[in-house]
Amino acid sequence: MIKEYRTIQEVAGPLMLVREVDNVTYDELGEIELPSGERRRCKVLEVNGNNALVQLFESSAGINLQGSKVRFLGHGIEFGVSIDMLGRVFDGLGNPIDGGPEILAEKRMNINGTPMNPAARDYPSEFVQTGVSAIDGLNTLVRGQKLPIFSGSGLPHADLAAQIARQAKVLGTDSKFAVVFAAVGITFEEADFFITDFKRTGAIDRTVLFMNLANDPAIERIATPRMALTAAEYLAFEKGMQVLVIITDITNYAEALREVSAARKEVPGRRGYPGYLYTDLATMYERAGRRLENDGSITMIPILSMPEDDKTHPIPDLTGYITEGQIILSRELYRKGLKPPIDVLPSLSRLKDKGTGEGKTREDHSGTMNQLFAAYARGKDAKELMTILGEAALTDIDKLYAKFADEFELKYVSQGYDTNRTIEETLDLGWELLSILPKNELKRIKPEMIEKYWPLKESK
Repeated sequence: MIKEYRTIQEVAGPLMLVREVDNVTYDELGEIELPSGERRRCKVLEVNGNNALVQLFESSAGINLQGSKVRFLGHGIEFGVSIDMLGRVFDGLGNPIDGGPEILAEKRMNINGTPMNPAARDYPSEFVQTGVSAIDGLNTLVRGQKLPIFSGSGLPHADLAAQIARQAKVLGTDSKFAVVFAAVGITFEEADFFITDFKRTGAIDRTVLFMNLANDPAIERIATPRMALTAAEYLAFEKGMQVLVIITDITNYAEALREVSAARKEVPGRRGYPGYLYTDLATMYERAGRRLENDGSITMIPILSMPEDDKTHPIPDLTGYITEGQIILSRELYRKGLKPPIDVLPSLSRLKDKGTGEGKTREDHSGTMNQLFAAYARGKDAKELMTILGEAALTDIDKLYAKFADEFELKYVSQGYDTNRTIEETLDLGWELLSILPKNELKRIKPEMIEKYWPLKESK
């Protein structure tokens, strides 16, 4: 028997205090019934003795302290999962918004999940092909990895996210690939872009979309990534699928967390964000990975726009601690017209060595990767010198490196949002660019690799 309480003492913004409750637990879902019969949902944020502080999912307008009733449902926020989720679009709380029928749930799962036991984790080691050369060739994504994209306001991270969602696949495995895409706090225009793009390319058939709009309540924004991860855990660990989770934009999620924290009058941490921001982000990010003796996996690409393009801002800073690297989008490259504007030098995939090499990509991958990095870095230095002192100050070899840097950006990095390159095409393109330089400059590639792959370029 669910007990009803008529003991609402106070409503302050999105928070409400209910007195004289018993057996109510943290994170429990509640329902408020207004005198008009309208029902609204809430979630328990804090229990102090027999007082419960709850957060409202909808507006607090019209809640009458004397006439409204509250009942607690005995469980947290749950999502009904089923293989039929694929190809569907949900709102931030798991309700279908694509005009289709309700999902017939195989089971209901608590969206907060349980942390993966570190002893049960399997080490990420298989290459995930995104079709984007700057990622596949230089900052390789590995199955089970967490690799965030650090963007800035106005940069085209939405286009890159849609491209990766369309093109990503795990090579050399028979298990099915699925994408769970969570858009957090986005505009109507962005939501329309993602849904239209996925339908246009047919990627929707293997995708579960969660759309939380900018005008939805903050509490829904906090639930959306967890809804997505719950769907991903079901597909990966119960259906044995390889799942790629893309969450955009983590900054909107953190802003919602700050809003709730301020409403609770908590002591703020850096830049007004709650002191537990690191812990909160970790509870999401650490749900990705591989489990021992389980074929499924969750690979995660969280996308965040850095306020004022500041890498030391708390959100990218803390994300960098928890995840295994970062892909950084550059405003300078964006102004040059590069698509996507990935700045490969400060970008990093800490697990790239685990997913490259013979049997995974190709035997020459590691050497060409290091050589391309070194050549591009020297080419950029040469171009800076040219800007200050003029071209006449450069040696002939420096001029070749400067030419290499320009060609590298135009051909390798800037491939457009509709080009899907295989890893072989990416590696071959790398050799083509390295042939701008004399052979004796390729000091990071084994001589036998140069002999094997260099002639291919000369014969073309």
